[in-house]
Amino acid sequence: MTTAHAVAPAPAERSQPGGAPSGLGWLYVVGGLTGFVGSFALILEKLQKLANPGYVPTCSINPIISCGSVMDSAQAAVLGFPNPLIGVASFPVVVTAGVAVLAGFRPPRWFWLGMQLGTTLALGFIHWLVVQSLYEIGALCPYCMVVWVVTIPLFWYTTLHNLEAGNFGGKSIGAALRRFHSVVLAVWYLVIVVLILQRFWDYWTTLV
Repeated sequence: MTTAHAVAPAPAERSQPGGAPSGLGWLYVVGGLTGFVGSFALILEKLQKLANPGYVPTCSINPIISCGSVMDSAQAAVLGFPNPLIGVASFPVVVTAGVAVLAGFRPPRWFWLGMQLGTTLALGFIHWLVVQSLYEIGALCPYCMVVWVVTIPLFWYTTLHNLEAGNFGGKSIGAALRRFHSVVLAVWYLVIVVLILQRFWDYWTTLV
């Protein structure tokens, strides 16, 4: 005699009453808090530098890992004010969304489309900053990289959820991508790491 066993969904896929996976809610809370801390730390460093032009930011470690070089660049204030202010304003929204999802909020379709738009714009912006940091500024900001690291999965898993929920079609595509979700994320990070290593290879080799 055979016995049927119910298979519980993986933690990342277990849904709240509203149909959103609890894993996505936790990602919003943890990722949003992390991004906020990184952005806020940059604002504090910028204020110190404005008060004292000779101030060396705590995240300026060497010629390559240098927040100061990035802060002094035109790319650090694309909209006329320090870029981290965007993170300080937007990451709390992400945290609030995560808390709401974990509390059982049933988000309407427009909510998810709004999250998609926000994370997509953020993704495009941070990748532009990656290119600028590597090939124009020639320096890396640790706090900026923290924001890069959290923005990618925020976009990726929001997109997967929207695809699987059919918020803009593509349910079958979402299901297929879900099978390789961690592989895609790992390759994504690896490409950025390789670009950083390649760009500053001459400097890295002097540290060996």
